[in-house]
Amino acid sequence: MSALRTLLAAALFSLVSTAPLMAQPIQPFSMAALKAAQTAGKPILVDAYASWCPTCRKQAPTIDAMAKDPAFDKLLILRLDYDNQTAEKQALGIVQQSTLIVFRGNKETGREIGLVEPDQIRTLAKSALP
Repeated sequence: MSALRTLLAAALFSLVSTAPLMAQPIQPFSMAALKAAQTAGKPILVDAYASWCPTCRKQAPTIDAMAKDPAFDKLLILRLDYDNQTAEKQALGIVQQSTLIVFRGNKETGREIGLVEPDQIRTLAKSALP
């Protein structure tokens, strides 16, 4: 039985070690998460999302795909709940849903409202990457 476990463990390790790298999953927005990532100098995309917003729904597939794309494996994506995070919106100067803000550490590298073209969203996000 021990040899079988060893063989299974080796096979599992082989599968895991050859799996493609993926970006981090989309995280719920919090000021603490933003500040910690900024302090660590990480690239960050803040997505001011509202479920009722047609523009937000058009942005979502591109942002969701970036969360799985190895090209964005260092990007932290924080999804702000536009309807319920009023203080956080004010702190970031967000006045409209579908706002995307990118940071490289503490420096804001871009901000767009209503951007829906996948290539433009990716370009905006890349401005935060080292």
